[in-house]
Amino acid sequence: MSAERRTSGTPAAPPALELRSVTREFLLGSELVKALDTVSLSIAQGEFTAIVGRSGSGKSTLLNLAAGIDVADSGQVFVAGRELSRLDDDALTIQRRERIGMVYQFFHLLPTLTVRENVALPLLLGRGDERKALARATKLLEEVGLSHRATARPHTLSGGEMQRAAVARALVHAPALVLADEPTGNLDSRAAAQIVELLASLGARHGATVVMVTHSREAAQVAQRIVEMSDGRVIADTAATPA
Repeated sequence: MSAERRTSGTPAAPPALELRSVTREFLLGSELVKALDTVSLSIAQGEFTAIVGRSGSGKSTLLNLAAGIDVADSGQVFVAGRELSRLDDDALTIQRRERIGMVYQFFHLLPTLTVRENVALPLLLGRGDERKALARATKLLEEVGLSHRATARPHTLSGGEMQRAAVARALVHAPALVLADEPTGNLDSRAAAQIVELLASLGARHGATVVMVTHSREAAQVAQRIVEMSDGRVIADTAATPA
């Protein structure tokens, strides 16, 4: 009876991110390099996944494809069931602005804006109500422990504080998917641990799927799942073991 209910009930949600036999190649001088080599991967909604591997293993290429910044040579990339190759440039821009949050290694905060304005930027770019956008940014700054720095300029913040602001910005528009590319790469070990814990806790609180590329095995242990890449392929996919 229970199996019948599951079959006849609401269809299961599609994966937050899915790659089906994806290949991406680049010319390096005269050599053709496969950054991704027929990679298949499925990440469930609400999951926190860390993607690890050496430089050149294909981690960042995978993230760029998920963000719609790059295009696969073959195979399919889906975000919440939408195949990205079927979207035109305008639709991809809307996809990134409304459904995806990005956290980068180098923060990418605009120096001429206050911290609060930087956090509100995804909403302001979407031509949302400025008052509501700033109010939402204020709430996110409280969640990351930066409400006291709301009117400061980015250059006055420490590296850890700048990355906290970047995490708040990534979540301000309530994205379904957060992509973090080496978010701890510019931080000391203490600040790095705080940022990864923040991604985990805020991702869960806001119902976002988090995919984090990292070279740090220690950072990866905070995730629920660790996907290891080498030479453009997935070579291991395991549940994380708490440190």
